[in-house]
Amino acid sequence: MTTSTTSETQQFELKPLSKDGIEASLGKAEHYRLLNQPRLAESICLDVLIINPDNHRASVILLLSLTDQFGEPSAKTTNQALVIAKGLKDEYSRIYYSGIVHERQGATALKSGTPGSNFDAYEWYREAMEFYEKADAINADDNNDPALRWNTCARIIMESNLCERPADNFPVLE
Repeated sequence: MTTSTTSETQQFELKPLSKDGIEASLGKAEHYRLLNQPRLAESICLDVLIINPDNHRASVILLLSLTDQFGEPSAKTTNQALVIAKGLKDEYSRIYYSGIVHERQGATALKSGTPGSNFDAYEWYREAMEFYEKADAINADDNNDPALRWNTCARIIMESNLCERPADNFPVLE
């Protein structure tokens, strides 16, 4: 048996899903998110989107699965989640889920404990609140989600004593 001294990434042909099983698969993706296994949920959504690229539910679950992974060593980027949010079908969803991405980045920054992360968290939460205000403005009257999320961000800012990053007031050298 010979072994190669170079490391090559293996490529596999992914197995296609049955179109009839899409809803059940998305139910499993939601279940895996609840079990704190966002990577499994992400994979399921990617499989669904291969055969049904316009599936709104799969896109939303994928976005949430990506944001569940913020702050992990192999974390997905905010930009990936925002691209998905911008591609959602309706304006309300695009705005609301952009707010979710920003809110979760705020939570990640707050948990990190790195120097200056409290200022980063404040900025992310405030941006999320702006998205929630915009979503609420075009929202159906019976949907409290944007207001609930806005209030959560406000409470976190107040309870954690978050504030704006101070301005750099370095003297100008002449």
